[in-house]
Amino acid sequence: MRTVMVLATGGTIATRSNATGEAVARASGAELVERLAAAGDVRVQVDDVFRIGSYLMTLERMRTLALRAQEHLREKDVAGLVITHGTDTAEETALFLDLFLHDERPVVLTGAQRPADAPDSDGPRNLSDAVTVAAQPSSRGLGTLIVFDGSVFAAGGTRKSHTTASSTFASPDGGLLGWVRGGTVHLTQASRPRLRLDLSAMDPSRARVDIVACYPGADATALHAFAAAGARGIVLEATGAGNANAAICEAVSELTASGVVVATSTRVAAGPVAAIYGNGGGADLLAAGAVPTGVLRPPQARVLLAALLGVHADPCAAREALAAYTTG
Repeated sequence: MRTVMVLATGGTIATRSNATGEAVARASGAELVERLAAAGDVRVQVDDVFRIGSYLMTLERMRTLALRAQEHLREKDVAGLVITHGTDTAEETALFLDLFLHDERPVVLTGAQRPADAPDSDGPRNLSDAVTVAAQPSSRGLGTLIVFDGSVFAAGGTRKSHTTASSTFASPDGGLLGWVRGGTVHLTQASRPRLRLDLSAMDPSRARVDIVACYPGADATALHAFAAAGARGIVLEATGAGNANAAICEAVSELTASGVVVATSTRVAAGPVAAIYGNGGGADLLAAGAVPTGVLRPPQARVLLAALLGVHADPCAAREALAAYTTG
């Protein structure tokens, strides 16, 4: 019999309404698993790690979750892990785990868009699908996955695309790996190479990374303020294919020279960051020292850069690793 370990962290899948009608993460992992349909050859066990809304997730909590996942993966009879998680920041946690968990067995994040006490809650089906994927041998080697509304996504490049729809997750740049139908997993992609970082070397105290939005007329105030507050890395949420303006480019050059790692992402839903335009555009940002982040949007670009800065005390090493990840 295969064992799937469910690590519960809270999120909408665990929420119930309180006396004032507010949704609060209250259901335990055991309560969530109780609603699963019995699977004859899969044994489900539960570990309650957190019970929070995922908007309260932090790098420290992600590290704690990764350490707990490592502990369970030391058990040889565990076929895979399922992590119940809020949808607000599932994309960040998924990428963090993908970077630091090196086991070939699947680690699957899932959750819900409707509370546990809603009559039409989508949590039970999503959890059942996630357990099915985690127990499936063909899921090995795919890294951390997000399973939601019948779809299977790779961690990198997947993001929440709708605030309330049940089919909220999307991966416009090719991260859809398959689907789950009637208890059967259909995967269209095989194992893939992944960056493997050392979790024991990850120090969240040196991993502050902030996100700065670029917009018409933006100046460098936020960039300098975050650097002064101790940011060792900054992600630009640039316009278009990764553009800003001359003032932003000048600040990027100054910050890069001082040891702050600057990465360029974009506010656009799909497509890669590309160094095309001058006069303050992506080509000038690249010349100023910013590192393009490919198809990663700002939330995941921040997690990647924070992970690299947490592992590498030398910002130059983190910058080189970031460039290698996003171009390789």
